[in-house]
Amino acid sequence: MSIRILIADDHGLVRAGLRALLTAESDLEVVAEVDNSHDVVGLVKQHQPDVVLLDINMPGPDGIAVTRGLTQMFPKTRVLISTVHEDELLLQEAVKAGAAGYIVKRAVESELIDAIRAVERGDMYVHPSMTRALLKGKPAKNSPTTEAALDSLTPREVDVLRLIAQGYTNRQMAEKLNISVRTVEGHRANLMGKLSLQGRVELVRYAKEHKLIN
Repeated sequence: MSIRILIADDHGLVRAGLRALLTAESDLEVVAEVDNSHDVVGLVKQHQPDVVLLDINMPGPDGIAVTRGLTQMFPKTRVLISTVHEDELLLQEAVKAGAAGYIVKRAVESELIDAIRAVERGDMYVHPSMTRALLKGKPAKNSPTTEAALDSLTPREVDVLRLIAQGYTNRQMAEKLNISVRTVEGHRANLMGKLSLQGRVELVRYAKEHKLIN
């Protein structure tokens, strides 16, 4: 089944280039295009795309607000932010608003395709340069609560946390640990519950702060 994509960008040439790139892939389908943020919600409601490739700067409402609205109204639709801005604060705001990914427009074509596939299967995608920026924030203090949460993890959950932080997908983790994808998903859910974290970016930050990865 194809991944259904809505392209939201106010530059016609950019949309044409994206459409040509994406439709050349057998598993990707562009179902709609829009050149302003006013009409994004209506088109998502009409076409039910799997992924919205959203230019964060378009005529109309603020892209962060649009992202927040989309993730609340259409929880099954994943928002992949597309922007020229390599800005740590903007990335943090996008993640807080519920964006599943953040890709900069200087990315190569293969990175965009990988990003779309990643967010559609439920992973978080952040351009490598921005992942490093996101992890530059102040480390969380190791309070008794956070230390107790870390101690509550099973050895297998720690293994999964390390692999998540290293960029492995659920399927790759399942193959490496010789367990099922469903079991990996269960460990991932347990991690987020025990650590009170949401999404891959927060798990990566936690693993780095607690020196589970180099």
